[in-house]
Amino acid sequence: MEQYAGLDVSLESTSVCVVDASGHVVREAKVPSRPQALIVWFGEHGTAMARIGLEAGPLSQWLYAAMKAAGLLVELLETRHVRLAFKAMTIKTDRKDALGIAHLMRMGWFRPVHCKSVPAQEVRALLTARKLLLGRRIDIEMSLRGILRGFGLKVGKTTPKSFDDRIRELTDGHPVLTAIAVAMLAARPVIMKAFKAIESRLLAQSRRDERVRTLMSTPGVGALTALTFVAAIDDPDRFESSRMVGAHFGLTPRKYQSGETDVTGRISKVGDHGVRVALYEAANIILTRSAKNSVRKSWAQGVAKRGGMKKAKVALARNLAVVLHQMLKTGTRFSATGYPAAVAA
Repeated sequence: MEQYAGLDVSLESTSVCVVDASGHVVREAKVPSRPQALIVWFGEHGTAMARIGLEAGPLSQWLYAAMKAAGLLVELLETRHVRLAFKAMTIKTDRKDALGIAHLMRMGWFRPVHCKSVPAQEVRALLTARKLLLGRRIDIEMSLRGILRGFGLKVGKTTPKSFDDRIRELTDGHPVLTAIAVAMLAARPVIMKAFKAIESRLLAQSRRDERVRTLMSTPGVGALTALTFVAAIDDPDRFESSRMVGAHFGLTPRKYQSGETDVTGRISKVGDHGVRVALYEAANIILTRSAKNSVRKSWAQGVAKRGGMKKAKVALARNLAVVLHQMLKTGTRFSATGYPAAVAA
């Protein structure tokens, strides 16, 4: 009889539950959250699993890749889908979560998630580090402005180079404020240096990657936007249609229909937040800064007249997702018609 396994992964240990085709629990255990330990455990179990499921999470891609390489039939599950499936559970424990995932595997009621390649994970880690450092720099600057404002000292407009001098000028003669400014300003150049190092590494990688350079031929799409999109897509062939990409990144409206009720809501905002922001920023540049009149810009301006600028930017971001995916899939550069050469044809 076929057997199915569910894994509930935590930092130190993983709850494992094996059920048979009729749903009866065959075996339960706690195994260290290491690929080799899980591979050995399933090897010692003796019966090959028809499917092994684990929820997508911080450790999941590492465990999934190693178990897949060892020949185990493992599936990575979408977190939202699993959470909704378990919503009716009155008691939530790691053991019950593993049992629930095992039953999802047995019934086939699950949505698999793409496990990104190591290069894609590395780019995403760099982008995350860049965003974190940028946020910390902004936090320091805004905190200093807020502290000084409480004493009637207004920083006003500054440049990155003139910010330190302006703060020192305002705090001169205030011992407490001077001590605060010295401490916070000391951290700022360290953060900026680290930020520039990460950004230089990302820009160098964008110059080496042919796919990124191809996407950068699109007006409004820069190196960081192209890198973010390429890392998130990873494998263009995993999407049956380019139209699915907009929905994948949460750029399509929610839909609720029941009986006489039929409501179309705001965009779903599911999927990768970083990609959604990057596409929206690119759409904003095309609509507000790009001097060239293109098919897509003219179309978006028409949407803006009917529904407002925000809707136009979201619609253009969704359109960009479709176009960029086609460019990745076909390897063609942007054309003057507003679409890749293969699509235009």
